[in-house]
Amino acid sequence: MHSHATPTGPLFIGSEIYRGSSYGDRHPLRVPRVSTVMDLSRALGLLPPGRFRTSPRAKPAALSLWHDPAYIAALVRAEAEGAVSPEVTARHGLGTLSNPVFPEMFRRPATGAGGVMLAAELLAGQAAGAVHVPGGGTHHGLRDRANGFCYLNDPVLGILAARRAGLARVAYVDIDAHHADGVEAGLAGDPSVLLISVHEENRWPFKGLLTDDGGGTCFNLPVPRGFNDSEMRAVLEGLILPRVAAFRPDLIVLQAGADALLEDPLSRLALSNNAHRDVLRALRPLAPRLLLLGGGGYNPWTVGRLWTLLWADLSGQGVPDRLPEAAEAVLRALSWLGGSRAGPSEALLTRLHDPPREGPVRAELRDRLARLAAR
Repeated sequence: MHSHATPTGPLFIGSEIYRGSSYGDRHPLRVPRVSTVMDLSRALGLLPPGRFRTSPRAKPAALSLWHDPAYIAALVRAEAEGAVSPEVTARHGLGTLSNPVFPEMFRRPATGAGGVMLAAELLAGQAAGAVHVPGGGTHHGLRDRANGFCYLNDPVLGILAARRAGLARVAYVDIDAHHADGVEAGLAGDPSVLLISVHEENRWPFKGLLTDDGGGTCFNLPVPRGFNDSEMRAVLEGLILPRVAAFRPDLIVLQAGADALLEDPLSRLALSNNAHRDVLRALRPLAPRLLLLGGGGYNPWTVGRLWTLLWADLSGQGVPDRLPEAAEAVLRALSWLGGSRAGPSEALLTRLHDPPREGPVRAELRDRLARLAAR
């Protein structure tokens, strides 16, 4: 698939499917995310038409690069019929509270996977480059079942597509609040792939223990609740950068889930969006190609702000300290879409940058980093 015109400069792959679809009015993914990033980026002049590409939808045959064809068929059928049997729920994890039946349950994840696979192929076809696919990052999906809000696993599909297109070594770095269990299930033990997951300890899916090395290719770092910017810097300098630099990847895939931010309802970590920006900035020079994915993130304001900032950084564009009216209007139009959570502070509506959230680097974290460094 190298017939695509080679884009000049960083590319953003998005879709309108995220605007109209929701996992249902009681699910954390009822809130808009990718559409907010697109709207904010356009309001700030960060997304001229030449930088944007509409995500293709991956076809079942393409998804079978990793997923079980019987599972893909069940997912397509569930969308078409709007219901699943108890047998399909038991066998494939469809129709649960986490992975409900909803009208776009195949098309939406297949759009994310299609965008990530396209990005991998575009990057493999050029000497250097960067692509942001905020609809990607569904890192819990398993080969034959839905898991943790993820119906497909676009990071695995993207890495396999990059390898198939000729990139020999891929480093996958995941800073979502939850362990990248599906990516580890798909790629652990493959010497051409380095897997690093930094995630909250004692949180679902309760995997990714410090001692789990995935056959030697995985570095799992569970971090304590309250994990702050100073601690992320210690992780960046003590684990992520040395391992990625030593691996010398052709492509870095960064899963930048926004659920590790302080305001997120589904974790107890305490990062500011500066932490994610620092990780992206530090990783960018370590490989000629970088693929930036979304992931978790369930506070509509903090997700939109973070992923917009990361796109600005990836594409070398600045963001004003105080948002112009059009961008502020995008944030003011958001809501939790139900529930009784408090609204955002004024700072979340008028600026994209968070104030830093520094703090002590706790002894338990230093100890874990030392143990991983000794491996």
